[in-house]
This record gives sequence, C-alpha cells and structure tokens, in this order.
Amino acid sequence: MSALGVAPPPEGLLLVDKPPGITSHDAVSLVRRALGTRKVGHAGTLDPMATGLLLVGAGRATRLLRFLGDLPKTYEGTMRLGIETATLDADGDVVRVEAVMVADEEVHGAMAALVGDSLQIPPAYSAVKVGGRRLYQAARAGEPLEAAARPIHVEAFDPTSRLGDDVDFRVVCGSGTYVRVLVADVGAALGCGAHLTRLRRTRVGPFAVADARPPGYGETPLPLEAAVAHLPRVVLDDEETRAASHGRILGPAGVDGPYGVYDDDGSLVGVYEDDGAKAAPLVILAAS
Repeated sequence: MSALGVAPPPEGLLLVDKPPGITSHDAVSLVRRALGTRKVGHAGTLDPMATGLLLVGAGRATRLLRFLGDLPKTYEGTMRLGIETATLDADGDVVRVEAVMVADEEVHGAMAALVGDSLQIPPAYSAVKVGGRRLYQAARAGEPLEAAARPIHVEAFDPTSRLGDDVDFRVVCGSGTYVRVLVADVGAALGCGAHLTRLRRTRVGPFAVADARPPGYGETPLPLEAAVAHLPRVVLDDEETRAASHGRILGPAGVDGPYGVYDDDGSLVGVYEDDGAKAAPLVILAAS
C-alpha cells in the first residue's frame, strides 16, 4: 500500500498470446488498460498477421525486457510455394505467380541451407528505420528504402508437413530474424517464389505459449525475478545487498555476461556485469 492506502498497480512479467490482426503495440495497450498502469512494454515484436507468445513487462519489469531480446525464439508456420507478395506474407499484394514443380527433398534442402549464421536484409515492409524513417512508411509512399544487412542465426528450419503448395514448418532462430524473409529465400532458391501465410510464436527461451493468455484477459504478472531467471544467479551478503541497492560497484563474480544479483531472501536487487576487476550495475530495481 502507498502512503494514501492505495495499492500500487501490478508489476512483473506477463506471457501474452497475441491474436491475429493486431499489432504488438495494440496488445500492450490492452494490457495497460487491464492493469491500470501506463508503464508497460514488450520484448520481441510480432507482425499483425502473426500470433503467439509476446513477452510483456509491467512496472519495474519494463527495465528488464532488454535481457529477454536475445533469447532464441521458436515459430510454427506455413509457406505457400509459387506465389510472391510485396510484403512477403499473406497481407501483401501478389506480385508473381509461378508453377510449382519441386520435390519435398528440394524444399528440405533449400530450408536446410539457411541454417546457421548469415546476413539478412530486413524486408521493405517492416518497422526498421533508415534515416529516421520506417521502411514500411517509405514503401507505402512509393519511395522504398533498403536497410543494411544484419547478422542472424537460425538454429533449425525444418518442414513438418506438405499439402500441395503449402509447406508447414518449424523454425528456431535468434533475435532480429524475419521469418518471412527466410520463406522468401526458400522460394527464390527453388525458383518458384514463396510467401508466408501463417506464423505462430510458440516459445521464447524458457517461456511457452501454452502458459500465455490473451491480452487484457485477467492478467496476473509473474514476479520480477521471472524476467531474468534465465541469467546466472548471484546471492549477495547483507553488505553487498546494501551497496547494490544504491547502484554501487561490487567485486567481480567471475560470470560471463549479465547476471542477476539477489538478497538472501531471494528478491532480485538488480542485474550486474563483470568489468575486469569490478562488477558494474546494468539495472538496479529500487523500490517502486
């Protein structure tokens, strides 16, 4: 309770199952209204056509979303061979139609060739900015821009079934990967073109869509600690806890990358990272 006897708004991590036809920002707006707070954000945008797991932070958890962005993401989807669209997915105008005369083995080979590390150019219809302008805005104005290629990692890209020209697939990839670009690359390699007709994000790191709920539907956030549970854990003594709560430098923990620091009661104090002979704070969770 606050000094006025009013309970603070809920905070923590929410697992949201985004429905089709709304943006990730729309989903966040629904969560804001449900929780009664403006301090809500998300990690890992989903296109309006896509559905599935969206990680949403409320309150102080918004400061921890940065540590979720690099988690591997798993998707299930469908590509349609023989048709290319302007947006590389089912929301765009058809720009090319070709007969499909490729065997299942050729499809599998084209997908397997995309596994590993590579560079990917973001699609023209995306929210990436070039010169302060979003690509999709420039494309809609008839002034398409091209973003620089970005490094991506695809851990797995496998067909799961095929019905005619429609190929169902599963892909596990790193942050910043556009699955519709992977699909378009498959179509280009096969010579017949392809576009994405369905995409559902089923997992982000340790989080599964099976545990998610629609936005605005009885949100009960997970504790703050859930947002960094995948990071290494360091428990501080009382003196270190007092220092960390004020954002002071600590001794190194001998851990690679960011790690959560906790008091002896198991409450998250913040996130630190070793820097040579010291540990510097990345986020300190002062009481809200």
